[in-house]
Amino acid sequence: MTPLFTESLSISMHSADFTTPRTKLEFNKLQKRLRRNVGKAIADYTMIEEGDRIMVCLSGGKDSYAMLDILMNLQKTAPVHFDLIAVNMDQKQPGFPEHILPAYLDKLGIEYHIIEKDTYSVVKSVVPEGKTTCGLCSRLRRGTLYGFAEQIGATKIALGHHRDDIVETLFLNMFHAGRLKAMPPKLLADDKRNIVIRPLAYCKESDLAAFAEYREFPIIPCNLCGSQENLQRQKIKAMLQQWDKEQPGRVDTIFASLQRVSASQLADTSLYDFHSLALDRSADESDVPEEGASGEAQLFDPIRLVNL
Repeated sequence: MTPLFTESLSISMHSADFTTPRTKLEFNKLQKRLRRNVGKAIADYTMIEEGDRIMVCLSGGKDSYAMLDILMNLQKTAPVHFDLIAVNMDQKQPGFPEHILPAYLDKLGIEYHIIEKDTYSVVKSVVPEGKTTCGLCSRLRRGTLYGFAEQIGATKIALGHHRDDIVETLFLNMFHAGRLKAMPPKLLADDKRNIVIRPLAYCKESDLAAFAEYREFPIIPCNLCGSQENLQRQKIKAMLQQWDKEQPGRVDTIFASLQRVSASQLADTSLYDFHSLALDRSADESDVPEEGASGEAQLFDPIRLVNL
């Protein structure tokens, strides 16, 4: 499935009308890059398989709009058959424009559901005034969506987290929870009843923002509840942006490190058996590096050790 899946993405997505050839060329390059990244992520992690019913979670933000747009176009040319069901959760935040998503989805002609559940009142009754509500809000939303996925027979739940979200989460967990943990591109939920996929895992947030602007998605703001966005995440985001400005490609390199983990070079005894390490001097002496040669043997040079 893997090569066919990525090759099928060469078919052009439905394009927008632009006033200049240059603008159209830039958009074509952008959508091809996003298509390629989504296709590679799907293939690398076997996110979509024959007969899947994928529940695409729409928040009304740029990322979930882009995810649905790309998946719908992929659906037309993919070598496997799969269904898409768009789902939005109306959490009854004051001022939430209830008409926007139904109007948009009606035009697309896709099956969709709007779940109405007043988690806003629950969050406001629990979280002290002035504190961010994002964490509890997210957990309540996730629980409701997981349950609804089972009701409609969804085999996968697609979330719109992108590369930057994943790297930011890595540092948030390192700095504030003391854990080496991020967001995997594909996840079996703790209840073992749902599989979560993140098709945008290889996509940059800046590309998605530009794509949303080109496509003129009807964006619904996330701060209708009056809560400030997680300030810790904002600090991490600013830090990573500064790093990437100083050394372009650094965030890409950090993300790549999540795909090349060496358990023996960390310190988690549950991932690597440090207790059973034993010497093995059965190797031929000719295979042992000489003193001064490149490699770890240099570390034991007494003269070098004195000069360190």
